[in-house]
Amino acid sequence: MAESFDAFVIEDAEGKPKGGFKRLTLADLPDNDVLVEVAYSTVNYKDGLAVSGKGRIARKLPMVAGIDLAGTVVESRSPDWKAGDKVVVNGWGLSETQWGGYSRFQRLKPEWLTRLPDAFSLEEAMGIGTAGYTAALCVDALEKWGVIQPGGKEVLVTGAAGGVGSVAVALLAKRGYPVVASTGRPETHDYLRGLGATGFIDRAALLEKGAPLQKERWAGGVDSVGGQTLVNALSQTVWGGAIAACGLAGSADLPGTVLPHILRSVTLLGVDSVMAPPDRRNAAWTRLARDLDKDKLAAMYEVQPFQALPDLATKILAGQIRGRVVVDLKG
Repeated sequence: MAESFDAFVIEDAEGKPKGGFKRLTLADLPDNDVLVEVAYSTVNYKDGLAVSGKGRIARKLPMVAGIDLAGTVVESRSPDWKAGDKVVVNGWGLSETQWGGYSRFQRLKPEWLTRLPDAFSLEEAMGIGTAGYTAALCVDALEKWGVIQPGGKEVLVTGAAGGVGSVAVALLAKRGYPVVASTGRPETHDYLRGLGATGFIDRAALLEKGAPLQKERWAGGVDSVGGQTLVNALSQTVWGGAIAACGLAGSADLPGTVLPHILRSVTLLGVDSVMAPPDRRNAAWTRLARDLDKDKLAAMYEVQPFQALPDLATKILAGQIRGRVVVDLKG
C-alpha cells in the first residue's frame, strides 16, 4: 500500500468550510474495523454542495468528503468481512459526520458495508451510486404500496435526466410501467427514450402554482425535486396513488394542502437512503442487479479523474450534468 495518498478534505477556513486536495496516510484515517481500498466514488448533488463550499454538509471538521464509495477490503477486524471482498457504501453519514469516499483508502464500520452483487464491477457500482440505489429504494416503495401496474396508468419521474431520475426511469420501464419523464432539457429526450421513457412533461409545467386538486394522471411517481414540483405531482396523482419523495434539488418546502391526501387517499412516501437498514439496502441492490440493463447503465454515466472533482461539483449544482459521473480514485 502507498505510504500516502490523495483525499479531498474539508477544513475550517476562518469559520467557513473550505475543501481541497490533501495527502493523508493510513494513520490519519478513523479507527474503524474495515480498511477499504477505494477504487471509485461519484458526484451527487450533496457532494457538489460540500466540495464547492456552497452548503454546510460536514457537521464536524476536518472531513473527507464523498457520500459513497466502491472498493475492495484490504484488512478487517470484523468476522463479516475479509480481504478481497468487493463492497459498496452509500450514506451512513459519510461526508457529514463520518469520513467519506474521496480518499484512496478509508476505514469504515462493518455495518456500513454492502456486498457488491456479482453483476456489477466497482466502476458500475458507482455508475449507480447513491442516486441509483435511492431510485431502487423508491421503486421498491411504490411496488410495495401496490398501485402502479405494468401497462397501467402513467408513472411520473421528476428530475429525470439526473442521477436518481435516470435509474428510476430505467427500472420502472424494465418492469413494464409507462414512464413520463419530467425535464427542462429537451436535448435529453433521446437519452431518456433510450432508458425507457414513453412520454415527457416540461419541468416548467410542474413548477407553476396549480389548484390543490388537479386532473388525475399519475398512478405514482419518483420525485427528487421537492417544492412546487412535488405539490403538483401529488395534486395530479390518482385516487389511492403514491409519490416516493427522496430529494430536494428544487426546494425543501412543501407549499401545498392536505386535500390530495384526505380526498384522494394520495400517499407521500418518504424515502431515506442514508440510514436505510441493511435489508432494504440489499433488496435495492438485488433489484438493480436483476432489472438494470447493463447497456442502459453504460449510457448513464461517464468516468472522470479525481482531480476534476471541483469542476464537477460546480457543474452538478448548475444542472449541467446528465446522468451520473464516476470519480476514478485509482489514478
